[in-house]
Amino acid sequence: MSPTTPRPEPLPPNWPELPDEALLDLRLADLPLVIEGTLAARIAQLRQELDDRGLQFPLHFYLSDEWFTPDGATAIAIPFYLAHPRLEKLEGAQMLEVEGGEHEWCMRILRHEAGHAIDNAYRLRLRRQRREIFGSPSVPYPEFYTPRPYSKSFVLHLDSWYAQSHPDEDFAETFAVWLTPNSEWRGRYAGWPALKKLEYMDTLMQSLSGQPVRLQNVEEVDPLPRLQRTLRQHYRNKRRHYGVDHPSFYDRDLRRIFSDAPEFANNITAAQFIARIRRPVRRVVSSWTGIYQYTIDQVLEDMVARCRELKLRLAGPEDQARQEFTVLLTVQAMNHLHSGGHRLFL
Repeated sequence: MSPTTPRPEPLPPNWPELPDEALLDLRLADLPLVIEGTLAARIAQLRQELDDRGLQFPLHFYLSDEWFTPDGATAIAIPFYLAHPRLEKLEGAQMLEVEGGEHEWCMRILRHEAGHAIDNAYRLRLRRQRREIFGSPSVPYPEFYTPRPYSKSFVLHLDSWYAQSHPDEDFAETFAVWLTPNSEWRGRYAGWPALKKLEYMDTLMQSLSGQPVRLQNVEEVDPLPRLQRTLRQHYRNKRRHYGVDHPSFYDRDLRRIFSDAPEFANNITAAQFIARIRRPVRRVVSSWTGIYQYTIDQVLEDMVARCRELKLRLAGPEDQARQEFTVLLTVQAMNHLHSGGHRLFL
């Protein structure tokens, strides 16, 4: 900060009571956050899981804008909103879900990031067998990837078949499955080509037990105090990242559920019906597909707009329409996924 730049006023103690609109004008750097409470307990659980496997290596945690492990570092960045319930609420309002907000979800992500960190700490990507089994780490990260949901060559841990996005993510996902207590991976992946990766991981991690690290780098990349943008700017960028650029829907798909025929003129509009079921259906489709709820909501928004343009109304029993619409939304979401529309966010 230059001598002529005024230092921002410290936030008032009651900042969590600010309405969303006022909160969005705060800078990330000015949020008075520390890792404590529930978040600290989850980190302690991860450390215990690693310790139980004999893996004792320097692991540093800090707050940033997203989940990530800096390249070549033994540090893990955790999104700021997990450090305060008020910011979790804001995240939910802005993105329709809180990534890592639930205990098990948070632990899955922490185990995944620990896989990247241990990969860095022991420089495992330099090992020939590691590269043969998982692929070359030097492959560029794609902006989009098209997963194969039925492939048995990859473990299933995080949503969206994340192990398929890059060799390094395949390694981290395999490590996370291996580390998870009571995962029973030998039985779960019996007969899968992915079992070979897990067995290699098991042998590799046993060989590292009690071994000194080859790299210790706890440098913080993009720590929260250095992020000068406002929460409003942050969420604008994040929503743009997860948005749908050019969705297209066939009118006939909507007309299978709804109708503009005169005999249905007294029924509620299709747009009203979708609005009524929007939230629960969005959650269901997200759980089925692993696609970010915000992205699905953009698909829903376009469906609602098209229903209004076609002047469609409910044409049958609500339960049946809800079931058919859920299937339609799932199909459209998967089409978006397989058309190369699943964006990788690191």
